Amino acid sequence: MATIFTKIVEGEIPCYRIAEDEHFLAFLDVNPLVKGHTLVIPKKEQDYLFDIEDVSYVGLQLFAKKVAVQLKSKITCKRIGVAVIGLEVPHAHIHLIPINTLDDMNFSREKLKISSDELAQIAEELKMI
Repeated sequence: MATIFTKIVEGEIPCYRIAEDEHFLAFLDVNPLVKGHTLVIPKKEQDYLFDIEDVSYVGLQLFAKKVAVQLKSKITCKRIGVAVIGLEVPHAHIHLIPINTLDDMNFSREKLKISSDELAQIAEELKMI
């Protein structure tokens, strides 16, 4: 059964796209820890990040780096934090999170409530495509 991320890749579920190429997709997390919280995924469904073949793994990391540079240029923050947890959706993904403090990456705290209109506006500001 296809994951929610595969359904996003296939256009069955809408998302707030930031960047995309033939193999990878970056889009806003709809339950973000902070403004600009972005998910980066391979388009090919693979459950566990470290099961991805080496070439795709390196490509995913390089794609995530480009997205992180874009986030840092558009959102005021000290750094772009990177997290790979891999338990919430069985499709490899990287969290890119604009951070100013360590607590900005605390996944146990309450997520932001951001309207669809505001998510669309943020995506437009961040868009690389």
